[in-house]
Amino acid sequence: MGNQLFQEARRFVEMAKNANPADRDAAVGKAKNALSSAFANSTVAEQSQLQEMQNELEQLQ
Repeated sequence: MGNQLFQEARRFVEMAKNANPADRDAAVGKAKNALSSAFANSTVAEQSQLQEMQNELEQLQ
């Protein structure tokens, strides 16, 4: 089945990357919360991918 929190974080990051400029701040905030939740319950490999997603979010701001 996979790590549900990891999948959710990935989905929110994609939504933030595709958000309209007016909605981007809110979308980035939701994505950061999802990343935070996923990080504690992830494998080392997943944590590495989550870190990459975090870097992508920081570039959006």
